[in-house]
Amino acid sequence: MISGQALQQSLGGGTDTIAALGTPHGRGAIAVVRLSGGSAFEIAGRHINPWPINAREARLCTVYDGNQLLDQAVVTIYVAPQSFTGENIVEISTHGGHVVPASVMSALIGSGAREALPGEFTRRAVLNGKLDIVQAEAIGDLIDAQSSAMQQAALHQLDGGLSARIGSLRQGILLLESLIAYDMDFPEEDDGPVSSDRIIDAIDGLLGSLDVLLSTIPVGEIVREGAVVVIAGEPNVGKSSLFNALLGENRAIVTEIPGTTRDAIEGLINAGRWPIRLLDTAGLRKSRDRVEQLGIETSERYVSKAHMVLACGDSEASLARILVVLLKVSTAPVLGLLTKCDLNSEVKPKQSGPQSTTYVRVSTVTGEGLGLLQHEMESCLTRTYGELTPELPVLMRARHVQAVRIARTEIGEFREAWTSGLLPVPVAAVHLRMAAGAMESLIGAVSADDVLERLFSSFCVGK
Repeated sequence: MISGQALQQSLGGGTDTIAALGTPHGRGAIAVVRLSGGSAFEIAGRHINPWPINAREARLCTVYDGNQLLDQAVVTIYVAPQSFTGENIVEISTHGGHVVPASVMSALIGSGAREALPGEFTRRAVLNGKLDIVQAEAIGDLIDAQSSAMQQAALHQLDGGLSARIGSLRQGILLLESLIAYDMDFPEEDDGPVSSDRIIDAIDGLLGSLDVLLSTIPVGEIVREGAVVVIAGEPNVGKSSLFNALLGENRAIVTEIPGTTRDAIEGLINAGRWPIRLLDTAGLRKSRDRVEQLGIETSERYVSKAHMVLACGDSEASLARILVVLLKVSTAPVLGLLTKCDLNSEVKPKQSGPQSTTYVRVSTVTGEGLGLLQHEMESCLTRTYGELTPELPVLMRARHVQAVRIARTEIGEFREAWTSGLLPVPVAAVHLRMAAGAMESLIGAVSADDVLERLFSSFCVGK
């Protein structure tokens, strides 16, 4: 494992003091200016009165640039290593707006600080051992979260849930390596000092744990990107009205003319814990209109890739017809909807419908059934793709998935080589080293310059 100091040197980490605005630019109640580095207290002390300030004690101070008054601000300091970056930190909470925080930043830079690069505060936290790379990624995910599911998954990852699971797997691989090494060092003993059954059990335990982690990929994909839920049905059954009602705004054009919707329209909503990418699509029917037919073909492509389909019909007959069509183009779970129920009051809510599909009565005019629909969408996604639990961290990034898949493949290759005896044990053990390396690359236990560069370049400057 490479040390934090060596990693910092390999990545060109400096000892200079950085400053950045930690809140969005523009009009607001406050703006937070952050300063981190060995000279943070010295630089801030030239502009803040009174000074010194007790650590972790917010204090009202006056901020100057020479003799010019800049602001009255609340100042908090954190002494290394008990800070986010592991360095001395000063946080200056000024009044919001454009001029005040910009003038404070200018004063700090004029006294020797430099403006931070995107993600540099978090980068220093990684380099100083305050976070690992997976936790740093969780900060970015938390900032970008657009759903409660993403929020909870990112918080659990930031708390070290995924890092602990990866660390445990890495330790298991290292233990297996040690068993193999011991076996190679004492080949003359009967059946070796370590029984083959023990080694096979250790291999299978690792494979099982990796398979459990890989099984979270569908959940992670939905949490990060949103579940694709397609509204499908014949023309004029109320698909666009339903889309607008669920979205809470008029995004789709609604008319009585069949074929009004020609292309898919997308909007993001939350259905309980899940983020949903809701798509309104062209009505599914045979048409001689070339433009409408292109829209219908687009609808069918979206339906074929959906995580879930809302099959809409304004009667049981139209619902039955669309279910027949959907069964040919999609394997996703289908939730049937009897739309315009304010005009069709004789049908009972939520009952067994055509093709043994449960359906829900909804009305975009009265709002009836819309709450039940969101509940059913959440329940259906949870039943089909699993649910978020604190005990089981999920893989949400392509980098995580790739590394775990590599480790799974390498350990599988080692098992085959071990049981078949076709390769010398030292050669077969190379698979274990590759698996351990894949796990180490995730949490930064080895030098990972390219990973850090890609990660922090996407961060905002003040983080």
